[in-house]
Amino acid sequence: MHAFRSLSTALLILFLWAPFGHAQATSVYQTSDDFISQAFNAATPKAKVYWLEDKDKKVIEQILSHKFNKMRIRYWQQANETVWIMDEIGKESPITVGIHIKQQAIVKTKVLVYRESRGDEVRHDFFTDQFKMARLTQDQQLDRHIDGITGATLSVRALTKLSRIALYLDSKIDA
Repeated sequence: MHAFRSLSTALLILFLWAPFGHAQATSVYQTSDDFISQAFNAATPKAKVYWLEDKDKKVIEQILSHKFNKMRIRYWQQANETVWIMDEIGKESPITVGIHIKQQAIVKTKVLVYRESRGDEVRHDFFTDQFKMARLTQDQQLDRHIDGITGATLSVRALTKLSRIALYLDSKIDA
């Protein structure tokens, strides 16, 4: 009986402690609708859909360095401005990012929802301001270096990749 009680206690402690060992915080910094309406300084326009061709999927997969299984991507457009809301895995969980583009340059990059347990420094302006006015080169790279953040390397990569994809897709809209 004593062994059973000890085992029960040990399992209870393990059960209660285990979630904290892999704590995953979800922080919502701004809703998609708020980001979109703020970008356009107006009510949220109706979403549009960009249907991906095989070439588009190949470019996106090259940027991501992994498979991309979507057939279409939603975006919002007003005149020569577009907004893209996309997700990419940081270390283990998706990071939702809003990217506002005007005349094929990034106006604003913002982390909308962060689901990782660490590395959320990428949400701060000191980091995201690096993307302002970034453009895409012919080889699908940003035209500037983005400084990393110690301890947030995978989150930095996720935001950089999503920025490249948004600029690529924006160039296809204007084409």
